[in-house]
Amino acid sequence: MRILTWTVPMIAAAALVAAAPSANTRGAAPRTEAVHFDGTLSVMTYNIHGLPWPLAWGRPADFDRIAATLRDMRAAGRNPHIVLLQEAFTDDAKAIGRAAGYPYVADGPDDRATNGTTPVGAQQRFAADESWTHGEGVGKYVGSGLQILSDYPIVAIHRMAFPRFACAGFDCLANKGAMLVRVSLPGQAEPVDVVTTHLNSRRASDVSDARSNEAHSLQIASLTAFIRQWHDPRDPLIVGGDFNAGQTSGRRIDLTDHAARDWSFGAPMNNAYAAAAALHLPFSADARLSQQRARDWEFFAPGQRTTLTLRRIDIPFGHGPDGTMLSDHVGYTATYALDRRPVTSFS
Repeated sequence: MRILTWTVPMIAAAALVAAAPSANTRGAAPRTEAVHFDGTLSVMTYNIHGLPWPLAWGRPADFDRIAATLRDMRAAGRNPHIVLLQEAFTDDAKAIGRAAGYPYVADGPDDRATNGTTPVGAQQRFAADESWTHGEGVGKYVGSGLQILSDYPIVAIHRMAFPRFACAGFDCLANKGAMLVRVSLPGQAEPVDVVTTHLNSRRASDVSDARSNEAHSLQIASLTAFIRQWHDPRDPLIVGGDFNAGQTSGRRIDLTDHAARDWSFGAPMNNAYAAAAALHLPFSADARLSQQRARDWEFFAPGQRTTLTLRRIDIPFGHGPDGTMLSDHVGYTATYALDRRPVTSFS
């Protein structure tokens, strides 16, 4: 068995962290005047590869370019209204939102967050097989890497850490979990619930596929319980992030089944790329790449009085003219139209 130094495990985790949920503040007054809302909402998900040195080199310069691009888009009136960041581990990565002009920034929780859930049944066998040489069972060394940036007021924040045992390999060195924010839209009676997460990797975790896939399944179950605890089914729901489903059929089926069956209390759940394909919207080469890799997803569902309809997908962060990228992921934006409708109950 390969013995690793402590330095690499401490910074190798790609992760999400969570803390105890905050109080539900649905309907709280916005802190400041929000920007104009024209009936459409654009949401970008982007894993920015914010691992610290020495696992990643030259990242601060790329983060500056990401912020500058978002700033330029803002000046042109084209910036995404909400941005979901993953792997924003370093201070430079966490500074992107403010530098880009977003008035509301919610940080995912830190490495001190805990989840008291204990393993039961088969989970006990999974937990008993942890290996400290692969970063399991030795504690959390980094924060979540999660941030949500918003042009509109964030009126509630809920955070969740996955159970300590629900991870595999070097991913365990980060306190993975999820974050839900409730966003108030000017002139809209109902807010929108927005969730981001980053699930256990497969090969990068450096354990067997069977073990990493089981951890992935445990995390999806925890994510589902978290969404059902804090999502208000009266409101539209958007869930985005790095789900690390990839081309592994079991992971994809587990993810899409939970999303369709459990997250939206019976409201129809879709994902942005599938909706775009059904509408025969044009896909750029980077959009096709992102769809094929199947790591970064945006799921969406309407509320009881507000529809949520995909209008387009844009790629603010893909390959540049010289073929380089600012991250190892594509950052894509889904734009939705929100419309009022009579009260409807979902069954």
